[in-house]
Amino acid sequence: MKQDEITHKIIGAAYNVYKQLGFGFLESVYKKSMIIEMSNYDLYVEEEKPLKVYYDKSVVGEFYADLFIENQIIVELKSVQRLVKGHEVQLVNYLNALNKESGLLINFGPSQVEVKRKFRQPNVD
Repeated sequence: MKQDEITHKIIGAAYNVYKQLGFGFLESVYKKSMIIEMSNYDLYVEEEKPLKVYYDKSVVGEFYADLFIENQIIVELKSVQRLVKGHEVQLVNYLNALNKESGLLINFGPSQVEVKRKFRQPNVD
């Protein structure tokens, strides 16, 4: 399945979740709801995908991406008043760590679903 098609389904799922739940729940509620929606679209989802951060060939940190869809797209979920630059940077760091090209930052905000597509930054040597 092409990345654009998967992305379209993920965004549609986020809107379906928001229609039913609205704003105000913890991220974990939205995450579980998104997993249910992804199964409705027959998409393979990994929850809490582990990420290791390396410095000089040593692991210096471990994090977990909220959702990893079809082994291609990282999805970070938020339930905040508004997204800030730090949320976007977090997703780009995850993309770099997993060497994936694109990801989605989805916020289940007070008045609507906010979706930002971010891309991996190439390593500059």
